[in-house]
Amino acid sequence: MPLFQHDKARAMAILKKQIVVLPLLAFLLLNSSSPAAALSPAGATWYGAPDGPGSTGGACAYADAVVKAPLSSMITAGGPSLFRGGRGCGACYQVLCNSNAACSGRAVTVVVTDECSSGICVADLVHFDLSGAAFGAMEKPGQAEQLRNAGSLAVEYTRVPCHYPGITVAFRVDAGSNADYLAVVIENVNGDGELAAMKLKEGSSKTWMAMQPSWGAQWKFNPGRALHPPFSFHLTSGQSKKILVAHNVIPVGWTSGSTYTSKVNY
Repeated sequence: MPLFQHDKARAMAILKKQIVVLPLLAFLLLNSSSPAAALSPAGATWYGAPDGPGSTGGACAYADAVVKAPLSSMITAGGPSLFRGGRGCGACYQVLCNSNAACSGRAVTVVVTDECSSGICVADLVHFDLSGAAFGAMEKPGQAEQLRNAGSLAVEYTRVPCHYPGITVAFRVDAGSNADYLAVVIENVNGDGELAAMKLKEGSSKTWMAMQPSWGAQWKFNPGRALHPPFSFHLTSGQSKKILVAHNVIPVGWTSGSTYTSKVNY
């Protein structure tokens, strides 16, 4: 074969290999089981019962919802950079560890439901004080106790969208609410998980009125007069600023302490 024909054949062979390899590489990257975003360093501890939810009286006001689906005890108290004065309540993160022999390196997804405001939680730039259940879920099979015995770990984390398939946003009315004052805790928010703003609309009114942050994931409305249900809500998500409207969620004859489920979610 003439030299130029040999070089041409060799070049064509290399090109064919590239055509096969590049799509394969793209497929492997898209189907990787690793967290979708870049990982950042953080510290992690755990609190509460070894297999429990950390606390059912956390600073986000979710109460016993942390034990029930969809949270199912997979929660975390956040240091100041995660809790953010309550505005971080509801945000979802993937956390994994490779710093201990009992670590699996497998990411677990947790939701911010509480605050950790002292000690190592403040000393670390980013700190997750995980529930016992969430901390143990990072273990190699059968080594949850060994991992918890480590107490404090170096971990990696990334923010991820919250995803609650088939579940809509719920509004739990605070026990202190009455005919002139309404406070609600917002639960099961897809996407950002956290909220930046809320508005309320009464009955047949066309006017949206701003609600104020109360504490944690609770928002309040105190107009200094009698309220007129049913109540609709206008939600603005915390990170992406997306809008969600839930119409006539809380009905006439509502009761404090009750939870009312909407028909919508992000």
